[in-house]
Amino acid sequence: MASVRRYLVKFAEWEPTYRAILSDFGFSRDRDEHARDVLADFALPFDHARFDSVSGSTVAVAGAAPSLADELDVARAADVVFAASTATDVLLDAGIDVDCMVTDLDKNPETARELSKRGVPVAAHAHGDNIPAIRTYVATFDADNVLATTQAKPREAVENFGGFTDGDRAAFLADHFGAGELVFPGWDFDDPSVDSMKRRKLDWAERLLHWLERRRDERFSVLDGRRKAIDADVSGFDR
Repeated sequence: MASVRRYLVKFAEWEPTYRAILSDFGFSRDRDEHARDVLADFALPFDHARFDSVSGSTVAVAGAAPSLADELDVARAADVVFAASTATDVLLDAGIDVDCMVTDLDKNPETARELSKRGVPVAAHAHGDNIPAIRTYVATFDADNVLATTQAKPREAVENFGGFTDGDRAAFLADHFGAGELVFPGWDFDDPSVDSMKRRKLDWAERLLHWLERRRDERFSVLDGRRKAIDADVSGFDR
């Protein structure tokens, strides 16, 4: 296993970037905080020791792009698999176990519920647009297997590890728990099938991964050929 490189993200470090995201999209901080508080009503403190196996390991951070079907061997060869949203279904259908599902509940909450019932950790995320989904679905999950997350200031059992989209939040989560190497099957920043909003979110995901690789003194192959075009001048996530 690789040596452990751990860079814990504190909210004070994340907040300038969070403010920039709010400004860029016109999102409401008050709504994010309200969503966090709703999620807190369903959340129990998550036992971080359950991710001890991440420390020093190769973690596949699986994205939900169509290319995942052709990159399953990358996930299969990894020590640990963190899957974003519907990437989870693709991996499970291929017989690849998922060690954590990262989701904001917008596409396949039934998968998240089933995994929680099986004892698989689900990082369920709260933001201003998914309050109804939190109330509808998280209440039906096995709370012992829910890692509750927010992009706002953490509160009680709702934590903030950094990141914005399901995919880059999965990467920051793996980093937090000491991943030795991150690999990225199923990522496509130029996916022509996404709408304009998703395109803007992918732009932020790309930028955040670039900051993360700099913090880790690592180069993620998923960003090869793209770094010069990434605007890395926004404050936050210093090396």
